[in-house]
Amino acid sequence: MLRPTPFDLATGTVLGVDTPPPHRAASSGIADPLGALDAAVLPALSRPPCVVSFSGGLDSSLVLAVAVRAARREGLPDPVPVTWRFAGAPRADESDWQERVVRALRIGESWQILRAADDLDLIGPVARRLLHRYGVVHPVNLHLHLPLAELATGGSLLTGAGGDQILAGWRRPPAASLRARLWWLRHDVGTRRGPADLFGWLRPAVAREVHRAHRAEQRAEPRRLRDRIAWHLRRRDLRITCSALAGLAADHQATAVQPLLDEGFVAALALLAGDRRGVSRDALLAEIVRGALPAEVTAPRRKARFLEVFFRTPTREFVRAWDGTGVDPHLVDADALRAAWARWPIPGGTASLVQHLWLAANPAEPNRPTGSAGRQDNLEVRS
Repeated sequence: MLRPTPFDLATGTVLGVDTPPPHRAASSGIADPLGALDAAVLPALSRPPCVVSFSGGLDSSLVLAVAVRAARREGLPDPVPVTWRFAGAPRADESDWQERVVRALRIGESWQILRAADDLDLIGPVARRLLHRYGVVHPVNLHLHLPLAELATGGSLLTGAGGDQILAGWRRPPAASLRARLWWLRHDVGTRRGPADLFGWLRPAVAREVHRAHRAEQRAEPRRLRDRIAWHLRRRDLRITCSALAGLAADHQATAVQPLLDEGFVAALALLAGDRRGVSRDALLAEIVRGALPAEVTAPRRKARFLEVFFRTPTREFVRAWDGTGVDPHLVDADALRAAWARWPIPGGTASLVQHLWLAANPAEPNRPTGSAGRQDNLEVRS
């Protein structure tokens, strides 16, 4: 399992792009992106139970819909969509779209819903099991997938990882009108923040370094779709994420599959629209699906925000009681971090520091089980 470095943990960023390989990887030979996605999910469906991490967002809905269609065509067991529902987190609520997609796909009989309140906090009961087993990993919300990996034991785990990068990227498509372009220009200028605002808990020189590197990486994202896809596939952020998912699944004798990052799919997508610049996600999804899936799967929807899910009571209590020790003084200004943690919500970029410092203060007990047998969280499951 690839791991973040101490610098990554302190700064809350995972930056860096590997050099391109000398030769382009061979694809599956399927020119149609939807057909390539179909081929990508078949190995997972052939190894049941095939658990799908289903949030109701566009990426997970697309993966679920393709998996359902392929399973029924091939006479394989239906995939098992597993969904989190969060108490006290209205901006993370996607229940309406979850219900719509499940109803359209007629997959309700196998749908499982996990319900959580403080359970998924950065250092809540689920995260603690993961931290004691693996240490601090990337992304900081990987523990969300721990109960899903347990449900997938002996089978496979499908996720929509990579969708934000492959289908959307960072650069916004050109605005449709002059008025819209002027609005975005004012908005961008008004919300652009400097190193002290974004990384105020770091030593000033470190904050400036990280800010420059972060801005440079964002500016380096290619505009042409084919190049953008290849670039994101080489980013450390995405590679460490996929490695963590694979390792988590493997520890439960399961296989993690990310269909939106499949070589055949990205090759087919590049063939379809690789020379375009600024193509919107909605337009790209419409071309991929071409009416072959229910409209609910790719209908535009707001993007959920999960800060309220992971920053809850356990994190609030821990940061308030933190004694100022345990950070690398060359990277982190303990007084500045304490000041940042005196306000709520705390900066999202300090999430990995919360986990790092909590684990240092609460190491795993020797001989204490940390896998499924040591499960101590109390999650409600609705089948």
